[in-house]
Amino acid sequence: MPVDVVAAVRESLPPGTVVDGELVVFDTEVGSTMFPALLGRITAGRHLAREAAARPANLVLFDVLADAGDDLTGLPLRERRARLEHLLTDAPPTLALCPQTSDVELARTWFDELGVTGAEGLVVKDLAGVYRVGGRGPSWWKYKRRVTVEAIVGGITGAIEDPRTLLLGRIDGRGRRLRYIARTVPLALSQRQEIGRLLTAATGVHPWPQPLPAAWIGRLDRREPQPYVQVEPLLVAEIVVDQAYDRGRFRHPVRHLRLTGRPRPR
Repeated sequence: MPVDVVAAVRESLPPGTVVDGELVVFDTEVGSTMFPALLGRITAGRHLAREAAARPANLVLFDVLADAGDDLTGLPLRERRARLEHLLTDAPPTLALCPQTSDVELARTWFDELGVTGAEGLVVKDLAGVYRVGGRGPSWWKYKRRVTVEAIVGGITGAIEDPRTLLLGRIDGRGRRLRYIARTVPLALSQRQEIGRLLTAATGVHPWPQPLPAAWIGRLDRREPQPYVQVEPLLVAEIVVDQAYDRGRFRHPVRHLRLTGRPRPR
């Protein structure tokens, strides 16, 4: 956890308190979260303090599992929420309480309008539900905002004749360079067979480095570069994406829907 957030937690929450939340860095100039700024802290090294000062992090809290050693997981959400609100009464802005409502129309407004801030969607929970460690359980649901876009296949993992995932890019604003934007979840067998028949291994200069830099993949749990097979950028795929889009790349793996054709000049 970032040192700035650790200090706020130590000052505000009693020992033995366990909370559920998410770290965010919010750019006030653009009005959106900045996931790459969190990734940058992993590799900041001796510059970590400077990075934290330039881009402060916040811990957005959803739930409390224990209060000063008192196990709360068996309590209904409405009671845990009240305990969490009490814990954060005098907390600094670094510890933020995630908004919650039982007003359906307000929730729909959040879903429709907060995507520009980096919010991916809504989590709906039963106010009478207890906390289930290690899983969502039957009392809560996650609704993500999703759309479909087109992207160009620039690489794969697996083999040319049997691709496992697609590495995707889009032509930059100048129409000159294929920029990496996303990796798909594992392909279905039928998709692997279809795409494997159409792929062509790259023979000339490829627009992406080999292997892909770890920062491009955007995974906090993996710092190693990603080896892959470079292919000629000849196929266009329609993909399903969510709103987690930071600095030109989708943060989460996307889902391949279908091939739509071949790239063409703008």
